[in-house]
Amino acid sequence: MINFLQTKWSSKGAIVLALSTVLLGACENNLEREAAVPETNVTTEEVADNTNQLIGKTVTVRSTPIRKLGPSTFTVSDKQFFGTEPILVVNASGKTFTLPTDPNIPIQATGQVRNFVIADINRDYNLGLDPNLYKEYESRPAIIAQSIALAPKPGEITTNPSLYYGKTLAVTGEVEDIRNASSFTLDEDKLFGGQDLLVIRAATPKATVNEGEKVAVTGVLRPFVVAELEREYDLNWDLTLQKKLEAEYSNKPVLVANEVYPSAIP
Repeated sequence: MINFLQTKWSSKGAIVLALSTVLLGACENNLEREAAVPETNVTTEEVADNTNQLIGKTVTVRSTPIRKLGPSTFTVSDKQFFGTEPILVVNASGKTFTLPTDPNIPIQATGQVRNFVIADINRDYNLGLDPNLYKEYESRPAIIAQSIALAPKPGEITTNPSLYYGKTLAVTGEVEDIRNASSFTLDEDKLFGGQDLLVIRAATPKATVNEGEKVAVTGVLRPFVVAELEREYDLNWDLTLQKKLEAEYSNKPVLVANEVYPSAIP
């Protein structure tokens, strides 16, 4: 899981994400969110430039995929940093991940930073990588990912939800409207024609998040069918809220969240 993070800006304008402890008190109009373990969010530029400081650490990068190398490997790079060295991502999650066909859709990958030595990777993760495909990446920095998800904006999801149904997503946005302790919306970020994205919690939360706060949400997108959601997640919505949500969101997309945490993206 991903820890609470706070953002600062480097001299290049890149987002540098540092660990922070966040103390959250109970307040009006808030939603609970679970605590997470320590971890660092970085840009691909930082992984390339500060490899020695990051070796052995679990990091999260949010970037666009550049090149697919094999069934479980691809490279990522931040478009805003011209000339940044692509970083190899190795999918060691045990789950198949299909890169988006749209090159503008970013992905989020979380895993340990290592110097890529193919013999060690094949031994440790039993991936059977072909040494001939990775000669140029030998001894260069790589992220051995334990989780990977598509990372579209809320408005991109609500505009064309069929692209994302059934997929695990990592979505960042501003909490727009808290409906109750297990549901809220993410602002569509002013995407033309987009709508706010409804989020519901699949598990009992443990901390708080407030309206107007920037958060990141990981979960699976599905059509909003209130009877199915009530049955599968035991939401215990009162009848008034149930009818209101059904009228607004019936068969529209809903992100069923397993994690909600403060966003490092401003």
